[in-house]
Amino acid sequence: MLYLRLFYEFFKAGLFAVGGGLATLPFLYDMAEKTSWFTSDMVMDMIAISESTPGPIGINMATYAGFTTAGVLGSICATVGLVFPSVVIIIMVYKILEKFKGSQLVQSVFYGLRPAVTGLIAAAGFSAVYPCIVRLSGTITPAAILSGIQWKAVLLFAVLYFLIKKYKKHPIVYIAASAAIGILFQFTA
Repeated sequence: MLYLRLFYEFFKAGLFAVGGGLATLPFLYDMAEKTSWFTSDMVMDMIAISESTPGPIGINMATYAGFTTAGVLGSICATVGLVFPSVVIIIMVYKILEKFKGSQLVQSVFYGLRPAVTGLIAAAGFSAVYPCIVRLSGTITPAAILSGIQWKAVLLFAVLYFLIKKYKKHPIVYIAASAAIGILFQFTA
């Protein structure tokens, strides 16, 4: 019965927590109040451990909460419960898109989404860089922008871009090379 309840509670969280792993926090606090599985103070521990381990934070928190509550089987039930709604929704969307993949309207929508997604990513990048530039100079000027650029990183980007286009190696080769070069940059800085 405990395993079924774990599945059900995390199923609700997975179904209604739209916006990523941290959106599951209100559900976790609610679970802490309704059940004796864990305390509200333990939720902070869940966040810390989930952030420091690889993988999506929501899944890590479900696994941690399930394990704390009922061991390995509890962690499996909680994790499957959290992921299950997303899997069902993805399958449904896939079936719908598969049915209409030849539709000119669907093709046009995806054609329009590409630049929108590119714009959103660029806006996120700018919002991450803008505070750094302002902090460095107080105002945004061309000189402030140039002084804030890490030229080694730009050079590494250009070299890797050239190599990726010229040599079709597995991405892990370039990731490993970048990590090694980044370590070397730390020692030469």
